[in-house]
Amino acid sequence: MHACSSIRRRLLLPSANSVHFRSYSLPLLPIGGASKPCSASVSLARRSTFTVASSRNSPLRKASSFWTVTFALAVICGGVWLQDKRYHPKDDSPAPSTSQNIQPEQEPFLGVIDTLKTMPTNLPPGTVGNLTAEQEAKLQEFWVLLLKVFGVKLDALESAKEAPASTPQENKKEPKRRFGLFGRGKDSEDGAASEKSAEGITTNLASINISDGDDKYGQSKEFQQTLVDMSPEEIRTTFWTMVKQDNPDSLLLRFLRARKWDVKNALVMFISTIRWRLMDVKVDDDIMKNGEQHALKQSQSTDPTEKKAGEDFLMQMRRGKSFLHGVDKSGRPICVVRVRLHKAGDQSSEVLDRFTVYTIESARMMLAPPVETACIIFDMTDFSLANMDYSPVKFMIKCFEANYPESLGAVLIHKAPWIFSGIWNIIKGWLDPVVAGKVHFTKNVKDLEEFIPRDRIMKELEGDENWEYKYVECEPDENKPMEDTATRDQLLAERRELGKEIQDATISWILASSKGDKDAVATAKDRRKDLIERLRAQYWQLDPYVRARSLYDRLNVIQGNGKIDFYSAESMSKGNAASSQ
Repeated sequence: MHACSSIRRRLLLPSANSVHFRSYSLPLLPIGGASKPCSASVSLARRSTFTVASSRNSPLRKASSFWTVTFALAVICGGVWLQDKRYHPKDDSPAPSTSQNIQPEQEPFLGVIDTLKTMPTNLPPGTVGNLTAEQEAKLQEFWVLLLKVFGVKLDALESAKEAPASTPQENKKEPKRRFGLFGRGKDSEDGAASEKSAEGITTNLASINISDGDDKYGQSKEFQQTLVDMSPEEIRTTFWTMVKQDNPDSLLLRFLRARKWDVKNALVMFISTIRWRLMDVKVDDDIMKNGEQHALKQSQSTDPTEKKAGEDFLMQMRRGKSFLHGVDKSGRPICVVRVRLHKAGDQSSEVLDRFTVYTIESARMMLAPPVETACIIFDMTDFSLANMDYSPVKFMIKCFEANYPESLGAVLIHKAPWIFSGIWNIIKGWLDPVVAGKVHFTKNVKDLEEFIPRDRIMKELEGDENWEYKYVECEPDENKPMEDTATRDQLLAERRELGKEIQDATISWILASSKGDKDAVATAKDRRKDLIERLRAQYWQLDPYVRARSLYDRLNVIQGNGKIDFYSAESMSKGNAASSQ
């Protein structure tokens, strides 16, 4: 006790010689998106001295100096440790890199996959099965507007919304969902008028538009023109044709996410896409309906224009300028684009656009929920300026930003030479920041392994998979079922009825939600889920009658009845010979 008191007095007395420290600063280290973790360091200055001015070096003063130094070092080291923990949370956590959003390898995506079932993997936020209450309400609002465009009567919803209350003040207090023409909280006068006639629908919906700053592709004008050029029934039919094997909610949610949950903007984007599919590129009435066999017949035509169009399309397929093969770690179909095989003058832009849409739509057939995106590898090996062509690049960008939103999972630009850097600066300026954020540059197979297991990377890309692209020619009778128009029409009629039932079930679901009736909501959801599952399964019955067989059908990757196998035996045997380039 006496010793402790003595030490305390000596440390506190003004006459005691003080312990001097040099001031230390620990600068906050900025962390860049691609910067490597830097370990913090502290240097103790030699000038920092600990002096106890006394003619005698007593043990008590030595003890005082020792414990003071120890305490100071503990404070400094603790500060360094806290700073390191703040900016580098865990040594084993992934550094900011291209792989930060990559999920662990999904083995369930190997072998035969049933796309009618949800794969055992994490559900991304904002997708079917993983919606917040607010997001679900936005989806319902989207359905209300879409049904109005279809010309569907929404008397039940409007009656529920306009149900009389004792006073206007009481109405305002109830936070019930309101589904007016322009979304929640909007007076229903315009909405009620729009239901009285198709003309009313067109007049009111046409006032919806995207602000100029956000309307990159002029979709507001396309939206308004669509309401003039297409009847509500045409739009409705095109919608259910577009859905194919998808969950219709998943389709709408893509557009909501792309428009940051702005329902009106999502509607404009969606209706513009319907117009684009039906009137501009004719996705389902031509490209997918006629397929590769149509190109083969064209190539045998005596008409020079037809002959060249067919030959040019088949050239893309036979050379393997781009093709679909395998899946990445997240179960996303992989599209490989061999840029070195492209030269602008080899084919018309119309043929190249057709081939691009054909490839995207083929990839859609290979999505196994909850996977909704693809991985594209642009192989820049042996790239030269002769391979650069801005026209197809612009078309692809527009496709993915305007017509196939939320379809890109990752874009890997592989082995880009230095001459591509200037080109990339131009292309990057055309991209939406969200899309640009999905682009990653890879230099070698190790970089690719961040996204794809090495045993699933082709040897052409320096991986271990013993597979090379080879085109398998069309078979003469592969589209024979398409001649059976009676069966086709019967299946189409069934699909129309299923679509109407889903529309009715959707109205019941929204109505129950607006009333806050939990039991009714649960019942409506179950009924609706069952109908959607039936619709998805029914598409595969219809598929052989409305879609021409493709390379991926011949390789047994697309197996029918919702089954796919990215590494089928046929694919591995028929696709294991060198590509004819």
